[in-house]
Amino acid sequence: MGYTGFERLWLFFAFSFFGWVLETVTAAVRQRRFVNRGLVNGPFCVLYGITGTAMLVVCRELHGIWLFLGSMIFSTLAEWIAGHVIERMYHERWWDYSHMKWNLDGYICVPVSIVWGVLGAATMRWGAPVLVRVFRMLPRTPGHLIVWILAAVLAMDVTATLCILSGRSRRIRQWEGVDSWLTGVSSRLERKIYGWVDRRIQNAYPEAVYREELQAEAEQRKTIFAYGLCFYKIALLLVVGAFLGDIVETIFCRVTAGVWMSRSSFVWGPFSIVWGVALAAATMLLYRYRKYSDRFLFFMGTFLGGAYEYTCSVLTEMLFGKVFWDYSKIPFNLGGRINLLYCFFWGIAAVAWIKGIYPVMSAWIEKIPINFGKAATWLLLIFFCVDMAVSGLALVRSSEREKGIPADSAWQQVMDEHYGDEMLKKIYPNALKVE
Repeated sequence: MGYTGFERLWLFFAFSFFGWVLETVTAAVRQRRFVNRGLVNGPFCVLYGITGTAMLVVCRELHGIWLFLGSMIFSTLAEWIAGHVIERMYHERWWDYSHMKWNLDGYICVPVSIVWGVLGAATMRWGAPVLVRVFRMLPRTPGHLIVWILAAVLAMDVTATLCILSGRSRRIRQWEGVDSWLTGVSSRLERKIYGWVDRRIQNAYPEAVYREELQAEAEQRKTIFAYGLCFYKIALLLVVGAFLGDIVETIFCRVTAGVWMSRSSFVWGPFSIVWGVALAAATMLLYRYRKYSDRFLFFMGTFLGGAYEYTCSVLTEMLFGKVFWDYSKIPFNLGGRINLLYCFFWGIAAVAWIKGIYPVMSAWIEKIPINFGKAATWLLLIFFCVDMAVSGLALVRSSEREKGIPADSAWQQVMDEHYGDEMLKKIYPNALKVE
């Protein structure tokens, strides 16, 4: 079922609210008192909203047992990634399943994953359609106005909460003047919300642990370029991974199909964004498990890679109306988007990268002079972003040409002149139009 932008926002707030209710009730039952488990001050748990609305896109083609498995895997990955991101950003743990069976470092566990699968399948099958029908019963203008008000309130709520969590709230002026017309509101909100949020977070997440030992690591960061898993190293891995991924796929096509074929995601240069993002994300998520067994890394890489490739296939089809790979002719495939053999390749790549390649590459990166490294990283990122934007416009215009839409605006004319169908066919030889 297709939903409009306002309907998706409505579902985001609905999922966030019901997630907040679920978390709050569960915590209240355990602690015998009311506990607000939402991150922001309003009755919203945004992780539920983000995960739920994303599942509407990624899992929209799944049914039956596949819908349950897809919901379970997607929700579990979202919880696992969110746990790492929160701990990375705030040096805290906001949930811990260490006391439950079959858990992974307390971030996720099998019993909770099964619950997520059931809830996700029920939400996709019945919950979302019912909520959308409720929204459609509202008059158009009031319905849209409600969504806009909720979005504005949530944006202010998130801003205030993040300022408090990051410690910047102690300097009111740093965020008091974000926008001139919000200056007075920001001043009052900060003073009122600070004590409320700070006390509630301490009560809601008593297991949160601040790590003082990170101060020593911060001192090392000042003398070594891209020390640890910092922004500069991840950014370089994104670019390097995109380049190496394109080279690997090109050679693979030559060996298996006997032809040299472009596997680039961009119109400028040999870069595969799928590989670049995968390499950077895998490093952030799996490097802390580098001392685990090869078998563990293989299975994690298999599941993560399969889920990631499936998501990329769905999103690129929605955005550009094209399928850039199709595994329908390969056994054990799921909708032609992924197949078991290539998922195993992701697992092998995860082991090879974490155990062998990354430590060497990390050491090389850290030897780069600090000033040169920062300047080079920003230049590469700017080029990468521009390349991505131009490639996206070229693909969007290609879909428009297929629909017979004329080139009325300047950007459409530029795309037609420089990136016509023949040019794009050379860059994306496997791209198929979705009927």
